[in-house]
Amino acid sequence: MMSFFHLLLAEAESGQSQNPLGMLMTVLPLFVIMYFLFIRPQQQQRKDLEKRLSALQKGDEVVTTAGIHAIVHNIKDRTVVLKVAEGVMMEFDKPSVASVIKKESSSAA
Repeated sequence: MMSFFHLLLAEAESGQSQNPLGMLMTVLPLFVIMYFLFIRPQQQQRKDLEKRLSALQKGDEVVTTAGIHAIVHNIKDRTVVLKVAEGVMMEFDKPSVASVIKKESSSAA
């Protein structure tokens, strides 16, 4: 990759006039590579998160981004109330739920 950038730099320093089509053909693959390496995976992660949060149900076991293991007690519009221990309820934003482990009854079936 570095040799490609050095080649572009050498062409720019030589002072030769550039063909606009040739310049487009060198820059376009860079944008395509960046799309598939950065933008597309991030979009897929966002879709997976939305799907996981929409399927969240009362009684599901979850792990938060902070590493707290809990059981879903109540679900609100933007937040979820988690039962961390007996009598201990904590309210988290929905996106802070990192992974969902379904209820034992649905996983045993």
